[in-house]
Amino acid sequence: MIKKIIALIGMAFSLSIIAHAQNVAPFKTGDRVVFEGNSITHGGHYHSYVWLYYMTHFPDRRIEIFNCGIGGDVAEQMYKRLDSDVFAKKPTVIFLTFGMNDAGYYEYLKPNAKELADENVERSYKSYKKIEKRFQQYPQAKKIIMSGPPFDETAKIKSTVFPGKNKAMLRIDSFQEASAKANGWGYVDLSSPMTAINLREQKTDSAFTLEGSGRIHPDDDGHLVMASTILKSQGLAGKDVADIAIDAKSKKVIKEGNCNISNLKVSANSVAFDYLAKSLPFPVDTIVRGWEETKPASDALKVIPFMKEFDNELLVVRNLPDENYVLKIDGQKIGEWSSSDLANGINLAKQKSTPEYQQASAIMELNEERWNIEKGFRDYLWVEYSFLQDKGMLFKDNYAAIDTVRVGAITNPFVRGNMGAYIAGHNKSVRDVWKEEMEILVDKIYAINKPVNHRITLEKVQ
Repeated sequence: MIKKIIALIGMAFSLSIIAHAQNVAPFKTGDRVVFEGNSITHGGHYHSYVWLYYMTHFPDRRIEIFNCGIGGDVAEQMYKRLDSDVFAKKPTVIFLTFGMNDAGYYEYLKPNAKELADENVERSYKSYKKIEKRFQQYPQAKKIIMSGPPFDETAKIKSTVFPGKNKAMLRIDSFQEASAKANGWGYVDLSSPMTAINLREQKTDSAFTLEGSGRIHPDDDGHLVMASTILKSQGLAGKDVADIAIDAKSKKVIKEGNCNISNLKVSANSVAFDYLAKSLPFPVDTIVRGWEETKPASDALKVIPFMKEFDNELLVVRNLPDENYVLKIDGQKIGEWSSSDLANGINLAKQKSTPEYQQASAIMELNEERWNIEKGFRDYLWVEYSFLQDKGMLFKDNYAAIDTVRVGAITNPFVRGNMGAYIAGHNKSVRDVWKEEMEILVDKIYAINKPVNHRITLEKVQ
C-alpha cells in the first residue's frame, strides 16, 4: 500500500511541476519581494537561499527580499498586518504562505477531530478571502500563493503525530491554488515535492524527514528544498553557472555557456585559458544555523539534484592525451583529474577551493549576517503583533508596553523568548541601526558579487 501511495504522490508531484512550470516570473532588477508567512518564514532560510541564488547567479540584477513571517500566525493574523508589515514595504512581488497553524494541532487527538478540522479549514478560508480582496485592491504587486510544507505524519520519530492534520492542510492548499488560478496569480506547491521526498527516503530510513524534529519546521536542508522549488517555479532550473567545452586536439573553444573564454593556449603538456563567468557558484552551506535546526542545507544534496539543476559550473576538455592533469586557477592547485574525467566534465562548483567559490562564500556569510539581523527584527515584531496588538498597544513602545511584556514573559514562554529582541527593538534608534546594518551588508554584497577573470590551466602530472 505504501508503494502505491508513494507512486501516486510522485505522479502528482510530476503533474504539479508540469502544470506550474514557470508560472512565477523570475525577479527583475529593482523588485521588492515580500514573503509573508508563519514561523517557517519567520525563522526560516528558504527566502534567504532564494536571494543568495540571485546574488550569485544574477550579480547585476539587484533585488530586495523581505522576511514578513511571524511565528504562530494564521491567515487572520496575516490579514491584520497587511498594511503595517507587508504593503508598508512597497513590494512589487508578494508571496503568501499559510496553513500549518490554520489546520490546528491537538484537535486531531480528540474524538470530534473531523468536526474541529472542518471548522479550522472553514475559518482559514474565510480569513483568506479577506486577504484575497485586499490583494485584488493592491495591483502594484504580483501575487504568488504558496502552499506550506507538509506536516510529516509518517516519520518514525518521537514527536507527537496529529492524525489527519496534513489532510486538512491539503484542503487549505486546495483553496489557495483555486484562488491563485481564478485571480491569475502564481502558485507554488511546496507540499507535494516535500511529501514525495519524505516518503521515498523513509523507505530506507524510517526516521527521515525534511520537517525537523517536531514534524513542522523544516531543517536547513528542507529550506533549500523549498528554495529550489520556488526557483524551479520561476523556470530557473538548468541555468548553468557556466558551461565550458574545449577541444585540445583542434585547439578550439567548443562551448562558452554563460561565460567568456579567451586567450586559449594548448601545448603538448598543458591547456590554459582565461575564464570570465557571468555568474558565481551557489555556496551550499554546511553549517547548521537557526533555531532548533539539526541538519545543514548541504544535506539536501542527498535528496534533490540541486547541483545539477542550479549549481553547475561544468568544465569539459576533450581529446587530451591519456594522462592525469593538475587543474590550477590563478596558479592555485584545485585538484587532479584524468583525461577521461575531464572529457566527461567536472563541476567546478563542487570545488570549494576555487577563487570563485571563495568569492561566493563571502557573499553567503554577509547574507547570513543580514538574515540574522532581520530574524532579530522579526522577533521584536512577534511581540508587537502576537502579544501587544491584542492588548491595544501595537507599536506604543512605551513604559506601559515594556511592563506588559515583562509581566507576560513570566507565564508566556514565547514572550519570554522574544523579550530581549523587544527590549532592544522598542527603541526606534535601535531599529534604525538594524535597517542601516542590513542596507550596508546588501550594498557590500552587490559590490563584491561580480565575477572576475581567472586563468585556468591544466598541466600533465609529471
